[in-house]
Amino acid sequence: MTAVTGPTKAHAATKLPPGDLGRRLTARRAELGLSRREVAARADMATSYLGYLEEHPGAGPGIGALIRLAEALETTVTELTGGVVDLPPGRRRAARAPVFTELAPDECRTLLGTHGVGRLALSTATGPVVVPVNYSVVDEAIVFRTALGTTPSLASGQPVAFEVDRIDDAFSEGWSVLVRGHARTVTDPRERQRFSERAYSAPWAGGTRDVWVRIEPHSVTGRRIAG
Repeated sequence: MTAVTGPTKAHAATKLPPGDLGRRLTARRAELGLSRREVAARADMATSYLGYLEEHPGAGPGIGALIRLAEALETTVTELTGGVVDLPPGRRRAARAPVFTELAPDECRTLLGTHGVGRLALSTATGPVVVPVNYSVVDEAIVFRTALGTTPSLASGQPVAFEVDRIDDAFSEGWSVLVRGHARTVTDPRERQRFSERAYSAPWAGGTRDVWVRIEPHSVTGRRIAG
């Protein structure tokens, strides 16, 4: 197979879902722990061309190059081109012989990682709700920043559940980690400063969100489904 060395015009006639291909390529490559050279070799294309695709938002590779990149990155063309942004995960059929396993506590903590987006479950005056929040893990506690009066801020002072997961549609597999604990508003200025310094990023929702909430885990459990 001839290596691809530059942009092609084939993509212009191919209707693909919109998306920032370069950012998705870079993110997926980092997720797999692969270098640009390794991915280029897997996809049988020049490393310089992969660099072009990652660094130029307007790059338009042909469908053949997209298919090879998807295979190299163990995903799908639809995922790479942003076609699933507004679709729920897990739309594909289950694997023929799925294997279900319980995760050890250490593996659960590793999967929780240091930051990401999780789902916070709490009780409100109108009933139980589940809301997504940007979180970080600091000193083994889950912390997130919100605004006074918002739904996440109502978690303070009550038992809550917090869940994170990852679904890989391409392989019909994934995992989930569930944390149960007690939430409280952080009032100590030194503790708030430490969270501000160690948090990965500001909340995606934007605006003024200066209320820190900390969840002290009582239990951490997880499950994995593999094909």
